[in-house]
Amino acid sequence: MSASMVARATVRAVSKRKILATRAALTLTPSAVNRIRTLLEDKPEYIGLKVGVRTRGCNGMTYTLDFTKQKDKADEEVLQDGVRVFIEKKAQLTLLGTEMDFVETKLSSEFVFNNPNIKGTCGCGESFNI
Repeated sequence: MSASMVARATVRAVSKRKILATRAALTLTPSAVNRIRTLLEDKPEYIGLKVGVRTRGCNGMTYTLDFTKQKDKADEEVLQDGVRVFIEKKAQLTLLGTEMDFVETKLSSEFVFNNPNIKGTCGCGESFNI
């Protein structure tokens, strides 16, 4: 004997609704803002950076970064301290709540994504899964 469950929903009109501030899809550290600004200084034809994800590596997905000349219809725009970053539609849920940083060491300089949604990464840190 199987029991079926019927859910009900009630709709109410709310007047004078208080709008709550939402958290940005992607937060940039001051170091990331400065680096993006530096990268775009001598490229006036580009309006910002586009962040995406693609299938790659031993763990599934990796981030992509590219310059962009325009905002696509489905892109999520993050504007912080005068710097514009666009998130491709495919990457929006993956990046939700992520902090983008720029880190320089003696051997490398790179953007680092501190993403709370990641379940695992590969040993080299290039790919991840959710």
